[in-house]
Amino acid sequence: MRLLRSALVASSVLALGLTACGTSTPTETTTPTDPAPAQTSTTPAAPETEAPAPGDVPKGNGELIYLVSKGFQHRFWQAVNEGAKQAADEYGYKIQFAGPDDETKVTQQLDQLQAALDAKPIAIGLAALDTGAAEPILQKIEAANIPLVAFDSGVDSDLPVTTVSTDNEAAAQEAAKHMIELVGGKGTVGVICHDQTSQTGKQRCNGFVDYVKANAADINLLEPQVAGEVGLAANTAKAMIQANPDIVGVYGTNEAAATGAVQGVTESGAKDIKVVGFDSGKTQLEAIRDGRMAGAITQSPVKMGYETVVAAIRAVNGIEQPKVIDSGFAWYDATNIDDPEIAANLYE
Repeated sequence: MRLLRSALVASSVLALGLTACGTSTPTETTTPTDPAPAQTSTTPAAPETEAPAPGDVPKGNGELIYLVSKGFQHRFWQAVNEGAKQAADEYGYKIQFAGPDDETKVTQQLDQLQAALDAKPIAIGLAALDTGAAEPILQKIEAANIPLVAFDSGVDSDLPVTTVSTDNEAAAQEAAKHMIELVGGKGTVGVICHDQTSQTGKQRCNGFVDYVKANAADINLLEPQVAGEVGLAANTAKAMIQANPDIVGVYGTNEAAATGAVQGVTESGAKDIKVVGFDSGKTQLEAIRDGRMAGAITQSPVKMGYETVVAAIRAVNGIEQPKVIDSGFAWYDATNIDDPEIAANLYE
């Protein structure tokens, strides 16, 4: 249960004590750095998620690839940016990476997507906050014959040539398996989803809910609540506990939802409530170490950025690709949080 689902980036790739940038303006990389280190895994990677074979990725001559993410300052997105830079430097391309101040700023992301189109790159990568809102710009990207690669939350349309992401539904199912074990397969469990618009949000929420319903008939699953900020998630958790004194577990679908759940459980004074989360971050890591949180799912953000750029290069060169490239995930808790292959993908 605690083995990596697919290849995660080795600890030498990540010095995920990355320093978050203090601005939401795009960053750009043009100076080559060392190639991305080899990846390690405790289980074989699925064929469609393997790193490209030598010679499989055409070299460039400084052509621009533009990535628009769901955020910029958060260390997760800085790690994605780092992976993108590694691939661009290795294969001879230039990267411009942009993202809104946080994952609620849809309009800001739309402005950045338009800026990406205006820059006339050879390819665009997008982690959409709201595909519906982005549709007019996506149509312009299609009309300009610029290949689009989706990453992380993806793009809910047929336009992307491929999507590089965590298999969020499978990852949520893994979280559900652990929750079921932790609560002994019975009791009331609450769900705090960080949004209902992105593919990531929907898959992490629905994957957990569907798995519990199908595999734990004695668990009373509360109606999922949406709370994408720590304070709101904390209040949501406290409201759940007050209305359901028999609650035994709470699941949060991202760092904010999960740490908010921990905060809410702590402030309520409730005992023996198992909190399961997603991603990492200083507060979440501390909560897992001291027992306030049972465990969480981690992604592989550096590999996500690296594979997004590789997919963009392949798309430009007409190389066939799978529709989905899984960038990997793993369960971690107090028993394996310091294992090298896990620690490499955790950030504070």
